[in-house]
Amino acid sequence: MNASKPAPCAMRLPAITPLAALAALAFSMLPPASFAQGAVALPAKQIRVIVALAPGGGTDVVTRIVASRLTEIWGTAVVVENRAGGGQIIGTEFVARAPADGATLLAVTPAHVINATLHEKLSYRWDRDFVPIVNMAATANVLVVHPSLPVKTTKELIALVRSRPGQMHYGSSGVGGASHLAFELFNSMAKLDVVHVPYKGGPPAVQDVLAGQIYLLMGNMPSVLQHIRSGRMRPLAIASSRRSPLLPEVPTVAESALPGYEASNWNGLVAPAGTPQDLVTRYNADVVRVVTEPAIRDRLSAGGFDPIGDTQAQFSAYLKAEFQRWQTVIRSRGIKAE
Repeated sequence: MNASKPAPCAMRLPAITPLAALAALAFSMLPPASFAQGAVALPAKQIRVIVALAPGGGTDVVTRIVASRLTEIWGTAVVVENRAGGGQIIGTEFVARAPADGATLLAVTPAHVINATLHEKLSYRWDRDFVPIVNMAATANVLVVHPSLPVKTTKELIALVRSRPGQMHYGSSGVGGASHLAFELFNSMAKLDVVHVPYKGGPPAVQDVLAGQIYLLMGNMPSVLQHIRSGRMRPLAIASSRRSPLLPEVPTVAESALPGYEASNWNGLVAPAGTPQDLVTRYNADVVRVVTEPAIRDRLSAGGFDPIGDTQAQFSAYLKAEFQRWQTVIRSRGIKAE
C-alpha cells in the first residue's frame, strides 16, 4: 500500500532589514583566520619579519612565501626585512631589542642555536630572549661529489677517504655554517680526516665542485638540485632523517652508512620574549594553516623545501635538541668562529 507523502510545510523566512544585511556583509569581510582565533587581535601597525640574511637565499624565499599569504589572510601587511651580517647575529640582536608586542618577528635557521656555542660573547640568549613560534619548513642537505670521483655510495666514499687521510677536501659556505657543521658531523661519525675549505657563501663552493677544484660538498637542495639533474654532480645521500621526494632514489646518510645521522636546514619563526602567549598561539595556528595549504605546499616543495608547521611545544623541543647536537659537534671538532 502506497502512503502519500505529506506536502512540505512552507517555511517563512524572517525579513532581512538593511541593518542586518550590513552586519552580514561586514562579517563576511573579516579575515578567515579571525574566525578560528577568536578575539585575539593583531598589532595595530604592520608586522615585520626580520631575515638576518641577504635576500634570495632559502630562508628569505620561505619567509616571503609565508608572509605574502599571511598578508592576504590577516588583511595586515606582513613585511619581510633583510638585516644581514655577522653570521645572522646583527638581525638577531635587532629583534632581541624590539618591543614584545608581536609587531617584530625573526626568521631563524640552525645558526640561531649554533651561534650560542660558536661565539663566546653574544648580547642575547636564544633560549631566554626569544619565544619560539613555529618551524615553517626544512631543506634537505645533500652529500654530493664531483662525477669524476670513483664512488657511487656513501660507504664507498667513506672507504676512499679513509684510504687518503688528510688528502681530500670538502667545501662549505663558511666556518660555523650549516653546510660546514653538517660535514663535520659526518666526519665525526664516520671517523674521517677531510680538509675543510670555507667559502664566502654557498654558491662559490658549488662552483668549485662543478669545476673539479674540490670533490665533496654537503649542499642544500635548492643549490645543488639542478646540477644533480644535469649530471654535473653525483648525489650519494640525503642528510635529513627521511628521503626527499625530489630525489626519491637517493638514500639518507642514516640508512646508507651512519645510523642516527641527521643534518637539516630549517626555517622557523620566533618572537621577542614577553610577546603575549595568545598572540604567539595565533601566529602558530595561522602559519600552520598557511604551510599546509596545497598551493603553498606545492610552491615550497617545488623549491626544495619540506613544509613542517609544527606546534609551539614541538618547535621548542626541537630547538633544544638542535642546540645540543651542534654544541657537541662544535666542541668535539674544535671549531672556532673566524
